[in-house]
Amino acid sequence: MGHQDTAEQAHIHALVLSARGGDREAFKAIARLYQKKVYLLAFSFFRNHEDAMDIVQETFLRFYQKAAMFEQGKSFQNWLLQIAKNLCIDRYRKQHKKDREFLVDAEPGEVGLDRSGPVPDPTSASDLKDVFGLCLSRLSERQRLIFVMRHYNQFQYTEIAQILNIAVGTVKSLNFKAIQNLKMHMSPYVGALP
Repeated sequence: MGHQDTAEQAHIHALVLSARGGDREAFKAIARLYQKKVYLLAFSFFRNHEDAMDIVQETFLRFYQKAAMFEQGKSFQNWLLQIAKNLCIDRYRKQHKKDREFLVDAEPGEVGLDRSGPVPDPTSASDLKDVFGLCLSRLSERQRLIFVMRHYNQFQYTEIAQILNIAVGTVKSLNFKAIQNLKMHMSPYVGALP
């Protein structure tokens, strides 16, 4: 298996070198090999096909521009998915400021637990969604991303670990912390959660 992985890695590196030199077929081959993984990563952020496809296009455009920066001997997949993840985070931050359509109906920070005005009524379905969205937005970026990938998009822990290039144990730990923090943030609204 290790030999096969090494041969595959060598093949990818040869394609990257060719793409660097302007070989369009090599570039297309790389896009075919990795577009699904980039799409899944982007879709886990936005849960929206158009946004995910935009990220796929931007990722391969960025690869085309920065191919010379890829270091031989490193994992190309990890390098490419890191580009995609950075693009997702940038877009997420911009969208969050503009249209408030990702996960929550209000910007994080715009509505605080100590805000003036009526406290959401958790017996109302829409208010419960607001409360959950607000509490989700208060998680750290990594906890929120892993929670969304695991519970919204049903990714396995091993898949999340591979996409984010972190250990499976780290994914499980961050998911556990996300759940604990959500319970803590939601308890003022809905009481203690089991």
